[in-house]
Amino acid sequence: MERGSSGLQRLVREVAKFGAVGGAGILVNLGVFNLVRHVTDLPVVRASVIATVVAIAFNYLGFRYWTYRDREKNGRTKELTLFLLFSAVGLVIENGLLYLATYGFGWDSPLQSNVFKFVGIGVATLFRFWSYRTWVFKALPAREAVADAEALLERAVDTEQPAQRVR
Repeated sequence: MERGSSGLQRLVREVAKFGAVGGAGILVNLGVFNLVRHVTDLPVVRASVIATVVAIAFNYLGFRYWTYRDREKNGRTKELTLFLLFSAVGLVIENGLLYLATYGFGWDSPLQSNVFKFVGIGVATLFRFWSYRTWVFKALPAREAVADAEALLERAVDTEQPAQRVR
């Protein structure tokens, strides 16, 4: 296999995992949104913000413990702070589009609200993917990853019993 293709394969796997968590997050987001709209009298954008916050919590767990489980784990406070910061920007993008459709154009039927909620999620997802992989769940630098692997191998060799030869 060529050297460049392994990087592409990693990116494809990352996008697929991000998409799986994100897809489940979309279902959580839309499900909570419609549930809140159905059982309360909250305005559409407030219901959407609640749903987005629930989906953000769901997605963090999926991203940290599945999609990006192999990424740097030092500085969880910084990671969570950045995740929440970029998620908040995504929340504004997502719900800003819904706000514009609802209050700017008067498109506020349940179907229209769901369509614009979904469009807002899509636009915000592009931003989130870029920001999470760039700033939040950073890959270990190659030099550091190699050093960690070498140290692990050295520890394994040091604790290993000498192999007996069979003649």
